[in-house]
Order: sequence, then C-alpha cells, then structure tokens
Amino acid sequence: MGSFIFGEPSASSQKRPIIHLEHTLTVGVVDIAIVGAGPYGLSLAAHLRGRGRSVRIFGLPMRFWSHHMAAGTSLKSEGFASSLYDPDSQFTLEDYCREKNIPYAPIGLPVKIEVFIAYALEFQRRYVPELETVSVTGLAPGSDGYVLTTDAGETLRARQVVVATGIMNFAYLPPLLAALPAGLASHTSHHSDFSAFKGKRVAVLGAGASALDAAALLHRAGANAQLFARRSQIAFHTPPKLRRSLFERLTAPRSGLGTGWRSRLCCDAPTVFHVLPEKLRFRAVERHLGPAPCWFVREAVEGQLPMMTRSTLAAATAIDGGVRLEFDRSGESHRHVVEVDHVIAGTGYKVVLSRLNFLDPQLAAGIRQAAQTPLLDRHFESSARGLYFVGGAAANSFGPLLRFAFGANFAAKRVSNRLVSA
Repeated sequence: MGSFIFGEPSASSQKRPIIHLEHTLTVGVVDIAIVGAGPYGLSLAAHLRGRGRSVRIFGLPMRFWSHHMAAGTSLKSEGFASSLYDPDSQFTLEDYCREKNIPYAPIGLPVKIEVFIAYALEFQRRYVPELETVSVTGLAPGSDGYVLTTDAGETLRARQVVVATGIMNFAYLPPLLAALPAGLASHTSHHSDFSAFKGKRVAVLGAGASALDAAALLHRAGANAQLFARRSQIAFHTPPKLRRSLFERLTAPRSGLGTGWRSRLCCDAPTVFHVLPEKLRFRAVERHLGPAPCWFVREAVEGQLPMMTRSTLAAATAIDGGVRLEFDRSGESHRHVVEVDHVIAGTGYKVVLSRLNFLDPQLAAGIRQAAQTPLLDRHFESSARGLYFVGGAAANSFGPLLRFAFGANFAAKRVSNRLVSA
C-alpha cells in the first residue's frame, strides 16, 4: 500500500522504495498524514488535493457519527451550517439534498443525522477517494518527523501529522458512575440504538442535547426512562425565526453557531480569540454554548417522562443487578433515591490529551498543554514540531467554533495552507 499523491508526485517520493517485510509494510516518508476521517479530516484532505504534497488519510469515514450518535436524531446546527468543505464549496449539504431530492432548508428544517452521514460519505467518495479505512494505533517521534503504525500491520513515516480524531476519545463519565460494575452505566456515545432497553428502568443524567435525545429515544423504545439534571430548568433552544426584523438582525446576528454577537465573533474571528489571555479563552469555551437540547425535542420529552431538575448525583451503588442512585436536590433536606436497571450519562466530553491512546506517552507528555489540552500556535501546530490538532482538541486555542463541524472550514483552509508552505 503506497502513499497516495494529491497532485504530482515529488522526485523524492518516486525514489523511495517500498520494502515488504513478513508482517509489516514499511514505506518511505510521506509529506502529510491525517489521522481521522470525520468532517475535519475529510475537509482538510479535500483542501490538500492538487497541492503538490503526498498525503495519506486514515480512519473509518464518519465513524463517530454513525456508531456513537443515536439514530433517529437530528443535528443541532442549521442546514446552512452542516456541510463539509471542499476548497471551492462545490458540494454542500444543499447540493447533495438537491441531487437526491431530499427536503432541505438553510434554516428551520432539522437535518436528520442519517442524511448528514450519507452526504458526508458521498463527499468522501468524491473528494477523498484515497481514504484508507484502517485505524492508526501508534504515533511516535521519528528521525524525519513521525512514525505511525496501523491496525493493518503497517509502519510508515510522515514529515507532518494532523490529528483530526474528533471527540470520540473524550466522552466524560462521572467518577461515581465509572466506578460501577461493567454493564450498569454507560455514556450516551456508547449507544446508537436504544431498543435493547425496552421494558428497562433507565436513568439519564444531563441537561444537554445528547441527554434529552437519549431520554426521548428510550421512551419511544418502551423503556421506563427518567431524566435527572443539575440545572434548575432545561434550556431548550427556541425555534429559529425565518423572518427577522432589522433590529433583531443587528442585535443578534446569525452565525453557524446560532444567533448573537458572541457566536458571530467566534465564527468570524477565531484568530483574534487565539491571542486573548489564556484564562479568558478557557472560560469562554467552557461557558459559551453550554448544554442545551434542540427545540424539536421538547414535545418528545415534556409531559412524556419524569424530568427532575436541581438534582446532583451524590451516590451510585450496585444492587441486585441494578443501580441505586441518590441525588441531592436543591431546597430539600433529604436525598432523592431511585433504583434503576441502567444509568446513561449525557455528561458531554472533556478533552484530555493523554486519552488519545495512539499517542506515544512521551510524545504526549512533551507537548505544551494547559488544562490537559494542547496549546497550539496560530496555524494549529503544537509545540511538537510538525504535529497539528484540529477539532475539539483545538477549542481552547481557537474558541467554541472548533467544537462544531462548522469550524472545519476555517481549520481546513488554515492548516492546509500551512502544510503546503512548510
């Protein structure tokens, strides 16, 4: 399996032989390796086509979206903000829906996750046909950049590497739940189908989109679902207004992350965000666009299942094949106790660089970090020269934009230009 060349092959790549070993295939140095095949990895690979660099991209296309997000749900983002990105924007979600005669609207019509996945796979077939559907299992420093190993038994070298693995490795399970025996607690990302919980008592923890989606789908599947949230109320998004007054457009401009000046600035000025003081950046990433389910989920849960707000998990104990949960409730002196067969945490994701288990531990430890996330320069490069991070791992450097697929456009343009010029 040789390196795929986007554009003309360089003289150096033509001279390097492919050496076959008994169990391992070793190739000459490739210019760029991309680890991950979600919206960020695929968009970056599309931007590198025809740029005169040898590129290899590894991963199962849209794996997180198809295997770790619930089927039957819809995206939080509007249609106009739910595309992957080729350099000329010739194949957007709108283009795909037009070709396939699928209903589409830039605003106000929820994008079904199945439609988004099918569109992204078609994007990959058209713009990144060279994708290698294997997983990278090791990434370590080498004499000329980095050495990568794959689960297909291959070893290769790359001068520059972009980590675009998304948030799959960063699912956060509260310690009280992580300590339970296997099979009693899980994260929402562990489920794409809830039919196995029919007739089961299930507690869902969280106040965001994944928690409310899980609760709705559990109820639909015939489970006895209950929702528990620390917040005083569930902050459902309001339905978007298709026609807005001039005053509304001026005071709350629309962006790919929603309405409001903060979201607009996050989209329009990520490089400005990058130069803000570290403490301010981290606080903005943590607080802006916090947990909030979509407006179209509201009717599927309100009045359909118990939702206990102001409830903080205080204890979780395994009992008779189930779980006993104790909650401290604001304003109440006694704990609320519930016994369930299973508990699902819709508690989001927390970027911790060491949880990327394919990274060589010494390499990871040597990368400059803050709050266990990599500190990146203005081109997404880490302190390990030639090693880049995009997506959620870059949010503390470039803002909330990088937590969403909409940020793939900015990242792909900026990183591809850097990789080609380096």
